[in-house]
Formats: sequence, structure tokens, C-alpha cells
Amino acid sequence: MSVQADVDLDQVLADIETLVSCESPSDDLDAVSRSADVVASLGERLLGVAPERIVIEGRTHLRWRFGEPVVLVLGHHDTVWPLGSLRRLPFRLHDGVLRGPGCFDMKTGVAMALHAVAALPDRTGVSILITGDEELGSPSSRALIEQEALGCAAALVLEAAAEGGAVKIARKGVSLYRVHVTGRAVHAGLEPERGVNAAVEAAHLLLAIADLGDRAAGTSVTPTLVRAGSTTNTVPAAAEFAVDVRVRTVAEQDRVDAALRDLPPTIPGASVRIEGGANRRPLEPESSAHLFAQAVAIAARTGLTPFQGIAVGGASDGNFTAALGVPTLDGLGAVGGGAHADDEHVVIAMIPERTLLLQELIATVLAERETPLDRDARAGGRA
Repeated sequence: MSVQADVDLDQVLADIETLVSCESPSDDLDAVSRSADVVASLGERLLGVAPERIVIEGRTHLRWRFGEPVVLVLGHHDTVWPLGSLRRLPFRLHDGVLRGPGCFDMKTGVAMALHAVAALPDRTGVSILITGDEELGSPSSRALIEQEALGCAAALVLEAAAEGGAVKIARKGVSLYRVHVTGRAVHAGLEPERGVNAAVEAAHLLLAIADLGDRAAGTSVTPTLVRAGSTTNTVPAAAEFAVDVRVRTVAEQDRVDAALRDLPPTIPGASVRIEGGANRRPLEPESSAHLFAQAVAIAARTGLTPFQGIAVGGASDGNFTAALGVPTLDGLGAVGGGAHADDEHVVIAMIPERTLLLQELIATVLAERETPLDRDARAGGRA
């Protein structure tokens, strides 16, 4: 099978240029809405039907449904790049790569998804969801993603591939906390002994919390933003700090959460309040194992470039689907590098291969889910 013959690369490249040329920083609602218009128009041309526009908290998400969802194809059209980035980093093709803000993360993946589904002889059971706030942590789209994924046989995530074209078979989970410490303010020179220094209490907590990490288990517990005090001659009455937790397993996420909440104040009179918790559960390898094996078999059967599976530290919307028990495979999008950086780029030669891989993987999952009654009905329709 010739990959180049199955995918119209020139058209895919033109569509990627169209998407990249419409800047869509996540924090600009108007820009995200304009980008949704462009994605919707492209999808309608390829799929023959307009998407459902879903606006939540001012953010525009797009959904195409072909019958009851069996396979969820998941991506996002927002980027981290501010308006005006194209003037400095214009879209261009050179030496076998394409460049432009958001090309790798993840507008090439959006174009690939639409072309892959458009090429399916039967789209029944496919749902495509392209969200507009992933780079912010998906605050408005999370419930929508979970609703769409529930009951699906697979979620295929079009985030970019890892280094060397590896697909992402595991992602760390993320917990986010804000720790508030309350003390008692007094004059630092006149009677410091009567105060309860919230900054000192926070310092004790910072060290204890950082010690909750476990490098061997792949668990990082990182205090980040820290604030305390009001003036240089006042014992601080309040302090607060943020904590970023990354874990490979749900068990580790729960361990850190319980340990963090059990830490007692060190200084008499100080009090501690903790906000936050698990933001994304980890995408564990068990969730992706069957889909990854299918993808490897498809690549071997169709003569595609072999690829590895890799665990990565960053999270994606695939964490949400995996947490529901939906088999999830991530990193099926562009092959390249430089996400969120000036060197963002996509390897052009891999676009047809990965588009075909996605198409074949969708078809494989649909065929697995098909009942004998479905097959009889399909055969009757061909008779």
C-alpha cells in the first residue's frame, strides 16, 4: 500500500497552513472563536457536515458525531502563542519541515484527524471533539470531554508524538494545591515573641512537602509560587504557596494527597488550610496497551515507519478519558518538535504516515466493536 497515494499531502499541507494562519491564543476568546470558524469550515468541507458548536464560558468547542460514539478522536485548536506571533514566525515549508506557531501543538494533528475520518468508508461510531481551552488545563471542556468519552471503546488523542515519533502510552497525573498559612502579626522590633510567623511556618511546610517526592517512583512534589508578609518590619500574619505534583500512578497520587493533608503545623498558634487536589489522574500503561499493540500491528502491515511507545511527564486531555476507564492512546498527531518554542516544527514526510495510521486504527476499533447483527446489516446493504 502506498501511503502517499492514500493521503493527499498537498491538500493536508494547505489545510495546516489555513489553521496555523488563524492565530488562537487560549486566553483570547475572540481569537479562539475565529479559529473555531476556520476549523468548522475545514471540517465541513472534508466531512460534508457542519459541527455542533458548543460554547462554554465563552470558549468555543466543536463536535462532529456520526451515530452513537464508539471511538472518540480528540484534539484542540487553541495554542499558547499570542496574537502577532505569525509576524515573527510565519508559516513556511523548508528542508522537509513545516514551521509556524501551533503547527506541532497541535494544528497539524487537527488537520490529520479531519482527513483521516473523511477517508473512512463508514464513519458510523466516530465522534470528533476539538476543544478550545486545552492549553489552560481544559477548565470549560473537561466535563464535555468526559461526557463524550464515557462508554466509548477508545479515545485517540491527536497531541503531537514524542521524540523520534514515539506515541505516548503513559502520562503522569497532575495534582495542584494552594497552601494557606495563618499566623499573628506584631511589630518585628518591639515584640516579635508575641507574633506567630506565618513565613517561618510556611518554610517548615515547604521542606516537609518537598520531601514527599519519590524519584524512584517517578513522583515529583514541587513547591512553586511563594508569598508571605506585608511589610519589612512586621511579623507575617499570612503566607501561601502553590504545589505542583506529578505522578505515574493513582496510588502515588493518593499517597501524596493524604500525606500533604496530614502535615501538622510546627509553630504553636499557626493554622494551615489546603485547597486543591487531583487535576488529572495519570494515564497508566494498562489503559493504552491494547491500542498500542493494534497501532504497532497496523504499522507493520501497511509498511509504515516503526515507532516506540513512551511514558511522558506532561498531561493532556487523554488523562481525563483514561481516568474513566476508556482505553486511550495519545501522541498520534504530528511528528516533529519544539512545542511552545520558536523552533516548533513538523516533519512533512511523516504526515501521510500518521494520517493513515489514525485512519486504520479508527477502522480497527470500529470493527472490533461491530456486532454480528451490524455485519449482517452491512452485508445486506451491499447486496
